[in-house]
Amino acid sequence: MNYAVIMAGGAGTRLWPISRERLPKPALRLYSDESMFQIAVKRLSPLFTPQQVIVVAGAGHTAVLSEQVPEIPPENFIVEPEGRGTASAIALTAVHLAARDPEATMAVLTADHFIGNEVVFREAVAAALTAAEDDCLVTLGITPEFPSTEYGYIQQGQVLREIAGHKVLEALRFVEKPDLERAKEMLQSGDYSWNSGMFIWKVSVILDEFSRQMPELFDQITCIGRAVNTHAYAVTLGETWPKIRKQTIDYGIMEGARKVVVIPVAMQWTDVGNWNSLKALLPEDARGNTIRGDAFLLDCDGSLIVGAQKLIAGVGLEDLIVVDTPDALLVCRKDRVQDVRKIADTLKAAGRLDLI
Repeated sequence: MNYAVIMAGGAGTRLWPISRERLPKPALRLYSDESMFQIAVKRLSPLFTPQQVIVVAGAGHTAVLSEQVPEIPPENFIVEPEGRGTASAIALTAVHLAARDPEATMAVLTADHFIGNEVVFREAVAAALTAAEDDCLVTLGITPEFPSTEYGYIQQGQVLREIAGHKVLEALRFVEKPDLERAKEMLQSGDYSWNSGMFIWKVSVILDEFSRQMPELFDQITCIGRAVNTHAYAVTLGETWPKIRKQTIDYGIMEGARKVVVIPVAMQWTDVGNWNSLKALLPEDARGNTIRGDAFLLDCDGSLIVGAQKLIAGVGLEDLIVVDTPDALLVCRKDRVQDVRKIADTLKAAGRLDLI
């Protein structure tokens, strides 16, 4: 059977002070009346039923996510005791699915992506599920719209086949986030996709790759997997998980995988990772300002104002992010949004747990 695995972990610290540990980014209603998690689940239908949706989240987040989408069975929530990177989260999900259905295929998706053309998205995932039958690792590559320095890239090779109008190409290599000049070169070449972080593969195939490339993690996850559906699971998970080294699936598996293919997709995609990416999704006034809440702006340009507690008045602002919550106020230049996470990290180190 095919399963959609929604990665709903992560603290979303670059969207502080709205995103908090008690109310993580996927549960937020940032650009819609629905949360990003609700949107992520809804766009999977009818390709996947709620019974085919697996959710990976932290222990403190499963309750709010389950409340938002009660149709997903409680047993389909896989809890990470703490964040150890995407490699371990995917490996943990793989052993759970292997215990349920050894022949399963999993589509690893996320809860914090904006996708404008959901029909094209579902068609691409369906094509990827078919491509994965050839025992390869499939990734969805986003057709670049501009020379982004915030996304990783995938270099595309020869066309291997075509499935329902979607080309399946050899993935030659994964490229880290480039500087602007390199990004312009890759965009001009036409041989690169943005790395979407969405992957499709058979459970058996990805577990073989973990065994080959990350043997230590594979042994730890196998130990946990043997305890799935037994009374020993909670103890085994609790003892083993803290020993797992943090690693991403890109570095741990994808860069050294044997058989990787990419399906390029143009579907109006944005990784909603910081305040600038959110601003790009919201309507602007004639001077490029975006307002969520109650605000009055005089001679302001290119700024994002978010708040619901009080009137926010701005005079002469230019390219600023202003986010007001009951207990914290963020004022940040647009070119420094990547550093917002440092505030959350500093607050945590200082013991200000009430603010993170």
